Amino acid sequence: MNLSDPKNFLAIKDLALAAKSIVDGFMTGLNKSSIKGPGLEFSQYRSYQPGDDLRWLDWKMYGRSDRYYIRESEVETKISVRILIDASGSMEHRDGAYKKIDYARYLAAALAYLANSQGDATGLYVFMEDGLFSLASRQDFQHLNRLFYHLETIKVGGQFTKPVNYKDIYTGSRKKELLIFITDLYQKNTEILDLLDTLTALKNEVIVLHLMGKNELELDFKGFSVLEDLETGQTVKIDASISRKQYQENLATHLNAIRTEMLDRHIHYRMISMDEPPDQALRDFLNQRNKVRG
Repeated sequence: MNLSDPKNFLAIKDLALAAKSIVDGFMTGLNKSSIKGPGLEFSQYRSYQPGDDLRWLDWKMYGRSDRYYIRESEVETKISVRILIDASGSMEHRDGAYKKIDYARYLAAALAYLANSQGDATGLYVFMEDGLFSLASRQDFQHLNRLFYHLETIKVGGQFTKPVNYKDIYTGSRKKELLIFITDLYQKNTEILDLLDTLTALKNEVIVLHLMGKNELELDFKGFSVLEDLETGQTVKIDASISRKQYQENLATHLNAIRTEMLDRHIHYRMISMDEPPDQALRDFLNQRNKVRG
């Protein structure tokens, strides 16, 4: 099955199977020898430095070169990864047969599966109108299956979580973590930016994966004359006098403003169209993961 088309992986009903298929396809297209981590063939040696754990010395390399080398892939690389999901009403936005929350589920599952395969502890946080669901980070396949179950049972609706419910974000861990926030960045005021300020204040590495429908990007709402705000219920009539070119210019200005907001907060930002495979998001995860453990 060609998983470069999201319609194919979104059609797989078993979330665990879909996640494995997405990651296996992604890894097949990658040069595996360039990725360091548990269970993967090491690609690089570095010279031994005072303080390095002697367990990772490669004695075969020493025998061939008479010099001490550390196998980088066998150095402790585990980190804690927390996946954050926006479950407010705007994630019900539909593009074709699928909604944003559908794409978010499969993207989160693939990221969790990849993180677990790297030996990382993975947790899940779902931002709902009436509170914050939290599943603390752990690293084992039983925990991963629990995470998949909770992804499958996410219910969306209402507005974004109020700050009073953010207490579970503070885990008390002193270790730096990687936080991956999957959202459409729809906000009534500045509630999502305020959340991101809270997350970055914890000195964690943050990735924002901004989901948009292809119909949003191209102003392709054929057959509709009125659009409804999925969080407030307000409606707006589509102005036929606005050209697609003008709309896309306005959208480009909006997206540039978002990128600036993320850059100012030292957040790694990626806009993802729902008609794209999740490969780039997986690459971003691996790159930012290396920053955290470095």
